[in-house]
Amino acid sequence: MRRRRITKRELTPDVKYNSELVARLINTLMRNGKKSVAQKIVYGAFDVIKAKKKDMEPLEVFLQAVENIKPKLEVKSRRVGGATYQVPLEVPAERQVALAMRWIATYSQAKKGKSMTDALASELLDAFDNTGSSIKKKDDTHKMAQANKAFAHYRW
Repeated sequence: MRRRRITKRELTPDVKYNSELVARLINTLMRNGKKSVAQKIVYGAFDVIKAKKKDMEPLEVFLQAVENIKPKLEVKSRRVGGATYQVPLEVPAERQVALAMRWIATYSQAKKGKSMTDALASELLDAFDNTGSSIKKKDDTHKMAQANKAFAHYRW
């Protein structure tokens, strides 16, 4: 090993819900260091969720949505003797959360004609119901891994 291992920094939980996962979502959505803007978007989206799902807490909806989006398998390119194979690998827990957050942010931003608050709320509600773009992305990732199962022996 040539380099030293990076140390994971502790994430301070968000102010309103005291959840590290919400803090990670805020950090993922943040652009140009504007954390207060990202917080307004996330908390606004949680208010929209609260209005739409009166019987549930927005934090529960969010946690379930993230759980539904997390990919279990993904493919990584591996060169063996001049050929590149897509090798299916299990995704580490930390990366599962990171990918889920990234997909939520990406597909919320992709929704045109909606405010970011509404887009984020609808993406989270879709994910909660196991529909929507981020769930489709997870399914596509799993399908790729299934299709390339034959190359699983190239795992390292």
